Amino acid sequence: MKFGLFTSITGITWQQLCDLWRHIEDTGWDAACVTDHFMPNVPDPVTETLECWTALSGLALVTSRMRIGTLVSGNTYRHPAVLAKMATTVDIMAGGRLICGLGGAWQRNEHQAYGIPFYTVGERLNRLDEACQVLLHLWHESKSTFQGKYYQLDEAPLYPKSLQQPHPELLIGGGGEKKTLRIVAKYADHWNVWGGPDTLRHKGHILERHCGEVGRDAAQLTRSANMPMQITENTEEKEKLVVGLMRRFGRSETEARDTVLAGSVAEIQDKIGRLQGAGVDQLFIPSFLPPWSLDQLDQFITEVAPAFR
Repeated sequence: MKFGLFTSITGITWQQLCDLWRHIEDTGWDAACVTDHFMPNVPDPVTETLECWTALSGLALVTSRMRIGTLVSGNTYRHPAVLAKMATTVDIMAGGRLICGLGGAWQRNEHQAYGIPFYTVGERLNRLDEACQVLLHLWHESKSTFQGKYYQLDEAPLYPKSLQQPHPELLIGGGGEKKTLRIVAKYADHWNVWGGPDTLRHKGHILERHCGEVGRDAAQLTRSANMPMQITENTEEKEKLVVGLMRRFGRSETEARDTVLAGSVAEIQDKIGRLQGAGVDQLFIPSFLPPWSLDQLDQFITEVAPAFR
């Protein structure tokens, strides 16, 4: 199993972000990804927030080994042809290490603030489906023509091509069982979702059915989970993390308890073992819930992770 850090770019300076990523690369983490938001989802969102892809291009140059990417880039924020070009450039800058994470986008307040159409959930997912087609056309073909309902290309070139072949790793984030997982089955190299062993096992079976329906081998897909982590034997700290996840993302108590990775080293290893048994290849630790601590991250990578490598 591989282990990555999932970093917010809100409330962190550029220097702090560079220092954090250099540290986790030096200490043996396999990957690091950034969020894609223009401001936080809080009542008064005036907080310093870096921009995802420009930050990632800089991070490509301050790291050299671990894979880097987005968890996940909001499809509504950029035309997919523009994203295809950006992702290719970052992949080249990173020496072929990009994880191009993409999702339908969900944060209403930043759409309203910046005048970006929010659309219905159904339309956002339909746009995501077309966006994946646009990306793959541009990454694969010498010139691309595409006539979709939302996006069109007319003999569009994309050069240079990415260092990764046949294209940058395409990650789709989300757990919607009817549409999102079908999009994953059709186009993705990598599926990512918030959840623990129970969530990943249940949704993994649904993903496998979608893969069968579209003629895809589900074993081709990397599966990763996002799980907030805290190494502690303090019951109050564990409960605080569960409640924080419920409030921040509107999760049920059952979902939050499945998703939270909190306890002693042995308890955390037991839960990761069950996650691995559910078919998960990679675990991402969000550094923002609770706020990141180098001591916790170092303890995880030195005491927890070796049992799964």
